[in-house]
Amino acid sequence: MKPEYWDRAKRALRRKDAVMSSIMQRHKGIYLVRRGEPFLTLARAIVGQQISVKAAQSVWDRVVACAGAVTPEGILLKKPAELRACGLSDRKTEYIVDLARRFAEGLVHPYRWDEMSDEEVIADLVQVRGIGRWTAEMFLIFNLLRPDIFPLDDLGLQKGIRVCYFKGRKVSLARMRKLGESWRPWRSVATWYLWRSLDPVPVEY
Repeated sequence: MKPEYWDRAKRALRRKDAVMSSIMQRHKGIYLVRRGEPFLTLARAIVGQQISVKAAQSVWDRVVACAGAVTPEGILLKKPAELRACGLSDRKTEYIVDLARRFAEGLVHPYRWDEMSDEEVIADLVQVRGIGRWTAEMFLIFNLLRPDIFPLDDLGLQKGIRVCYFKGRKVSLARMRKLGESWRPWRSVATWYLWRSLDPVPVEY
């Protein structure tokens, strides 16, 4: 289901940004969709850390085949060696097992996240081993559907900005951040379309 704010955000971004309007024109009929339960989303984001979308999809498909249902219980039933055989590094295996344990033992409280601000959710999530700000921001975009997240550490977002706004030239993060300010309060939507400018197939987290 399309986020309730999506069309409103598109209209606002189109009015103020001709480049963004052109990207949207090339990618009609697609939009951000919530993907899975909180555990599934966080596990998938961990898999995707520091690797390409294509590589992440390949590893994730093998994790799903190995675990069956990607649930805390399903992950905890697998031996670390089985998870590593899916293509996970030792560290990512540790992270996903730790995430599964925390969910299974009630050490995280997803029922509270809808009531918390963006920064409060980030602060809560980064206490989990293996979840840094980038992963927390992916969760805010893809699971909680927060409309104004700007994950500037994301290499795909950086590349999209360089290619679409600066003809591929290197630019500072400060300059990218300033550009992002013009997209408030819809920076998640702008980010999503910049990802689409590089890869037309919507990424799933």
